[in-house]
Amino acid sequence: MNERLGIAGSGAIACGLASAAAQHGDVVLWARSSQSADRARASVEKVCGKLDDVDPSRVKVVDDLDALGEVTFIVESIVEDTAAKSDLLRQIGPLAAADAVIGSTTSSLSVDELAAASGHPERFVGLHVFNPVPRMKLVELAFPPNVNGNTRERAIALCEALGKTPVEVPDLPGFVVNRLLFPYLFSAVVFQEETGLDAESIDQCMTLGAGHPMGPLALLDFVGLDVSKAIGEAIGTRIPATVDRLIDEGALGKKAGRGFYDYS
Repeated sequence: MNERLGIAGSGAIACGLASAAAQHGDVVLWARSSQSADRARASVEKVCGKLDDVDPSRVKVVDDLDALGEVTFIVESIVEDTAAKSDLLRQIGPLAAADAVIGSTTSSLSVDELAAASGHPERFVGLHVFNPVPRMKLVELAFPPNVNGNTRERAIALCEALGKTPVEVPDLPGFVVNRLLFPYLFSAVVFQEETGLDAESIDQCMTLGAGHPMGPLALLDFVGLDVSKAIGEAIGTRIPATVDRLIDEGALGKKAGRGFYDYS
């Protein structure tokens, strides 16, 4: 890996990306607080423990944003919310090294808008990795209109160095995968509402009959119903009433112990 990677965030995607990158070089991961940093270290250790010969100490977890000024490629990876991401990118922009590429792991938001918030749209990239990051090969790359060629080349090279397959996609809400996937996932929820069929039966039909690796309702639970709703709203897909009800109950999916399935 020719870049020194810095990641701003401490959630599942951020820690997964840090762990995957630690197979190829040193990483700096910023967390918002000392408590978040402790959780991130535990998460990185857990993910690295599932990988071959990956030393979790290669991920330096910090709670000082200025530490990202030492890296050559900074990737923001926090909650999927334009205001929150833009606010963080406005903080990152001034402290980033003069030649550092700045990116975001957004899965559905406007890359052009986030690039403008960073103050450096000419060296910005939407770098949408998929969860679980160490296993998923695809990275959707979306660029703002005024990006320079060097940024495009470095983003592609980083993905390839991490063993990923980069595909350049248009800067449209949801890019390719989520724009096509989430209408299907929500249609399964509507189907359940209309028929009363249980989640397991619907998922078995799609895994055994259509050859999908995971059924639509299990996949919504895996992504998180709150995250799924945010993506659905970004791409203009109607959110089924059941999704709203489960979110209101705090049943956000696997991470909360309950969603369409009970994980307790």
